[in-house]
Amino acid sequence: MTRRILLVNGPNLNLLGSREPEVYGTATLQDVEKLTADAASAEGFELRAVQSNHEGVLIDAIHAAREDCAAIVINPGGLTHTSVSLRDALTGIALPFAEVHISDVYAREEFRHHSYLHDVAAVRVIGEGVGGYASAVRQLAALIP
Repeated sequence: MTRRILLVNGPNLNLLGSREPEVYGTATLQDVEKLTADAASAEGFELRAVQSNHEGVLIDAIHAAREDCAAIVINPGGLTHTSVSLRDALTGIALPFAEVHISDVYAREEFRHHSYLHDVAAVRVIGEGVGGYASAVRQLAALIP
C-alpha cells in the first residue's frame, strides 16, 4: 500500500492567515501544509496537498488519490454543508478519510452544523485549530496497516 496521504483544502482556505483570524487564526495555508506534511512524515507517510475554490478540481484530485494514496485528510470548507458530489467522490474511492474543521462548527451558525461527510468519515477533528490537521493524520495512520 502506498504510504502517501492526500491533503485536500476546499474553497476559501487559500485565505488562511488573513481571513477572519479571530475564527481561523493566523496560520497560512502554507503553514497548514507544512504542519500536515511534518505529521505525515512522523508517521511514515509523504503528503500531497491540493487546495481549490472549485469543487470539480477537488473531486478530480480525490479520484486520482485512489491510484497512489492510502488516506485523505480533507477540510472541505463550505462544501461540507452543500456537496453531495464531494461525499460521493470520497465514498466512491473507498479510502479512509478524515474530515477536519479548524473552528468549532457547532458553536457557529446553524447552517454549519450539518455535514454531508460526518457519517462516512473514518475520523472527524473539529475545533482544534490548525493542529487538528496533525491530529487527523495521527488518527488515520493508526487505522492503516
